[in-house]
Amino acid sequence: MKNLKYIFLLVSAFLVFSCDKEETRVTFLKSTPPELVASSTANLVLNKAQENFSSLQFQWTNPRFEFSNGVNTQSVNYVLQIDEAGKNFGSAKQVNLGFTNSVSKSFTVKELNTTLSGLELADFVAQNFEFRIKATLANNSVPVYSNVVAIKITTYLDVVFPVPANLFITGPAAPAPTSNGDGWMDDGETAVLTQKFTQVNSFTFQINSLQINGGKEFLLVPVYGNWANKFGFTGEGAKNNPSGDSFKPEGNNFIGPAASRAYKITVNFKTGRYSFE
Repeated sequence: MKNLKYIFLLVSAFLVFSCDKEETRVTFLKSTPPELVASSTANLVLNKAQENFSSLQFQWTNPRFEFSNGVNTQSVNYVLQIDEAGKNFGSAKQVNLGFTNSVSKSFTVKELNTTLSGLELADFVAQNFEFRIKATLANNSVPVYSNVVAIKITTYLDVVFPVPANLFITGPAAPAPTSNGDGWMDDGETAVLTQKFTQVNSFTFQINSLQINGGKEFLLVPVYGNWANKFGFTGEGAKNNPSGDSFKPEGNNFIGPAASRAYKITVNFKTGRYSFE
């Protein structure tokens, strides 16, 4: 009898606990779209001679994520999205601000110019840009977007790294045999002109068609037969996106596309990125 009474008490306690858990479950209720404002929406011409000067500042209101137990008091993840007007942010440049309680973002002239250059629009021409804030909580949950701020801005030509006079590709991914047989050029080796890029403008190099050995590594060099000033991947060796990624001086080996075929290769020193098509 005592055992039955004890079991009854345990079951009752469990049921009360379960009901209590059910009653205190936290659910999302609503949020308020942030109100975004810029320090100025007048036409803006960026000037390299003033690159360290203050440019634009954006401020926005807290989105006030509300839950069944009250208003969110934790940091919010903010992203400033920038795109060409009329593109509906389909290919927006994302400026990740991270989880923060701050509700403002300031740019110097250089920072803004570099950010806008990522959209690869013509420099020295007034372009219509649109800005908005995306706010989320953990795991990009319950996203909410601000109003759109439109500003006409003229960027100037700037490059991520100094543009070399010439550019070559070398490595097992490239088709030409090398003196050592492993696909990598040797010091002092004669240039392979079929692996030389053509400079198509002041910051871009291209090879219109080059047969690539699939899944193999490569590097970019300004002088064939000279490993000084090579360009490689910004991250861990052979961990890049094979179809295109970022590069830097003295970077690690790239991995090329998986399929063996002819590719058009573009290297852009304005954005610090390359691509295979």
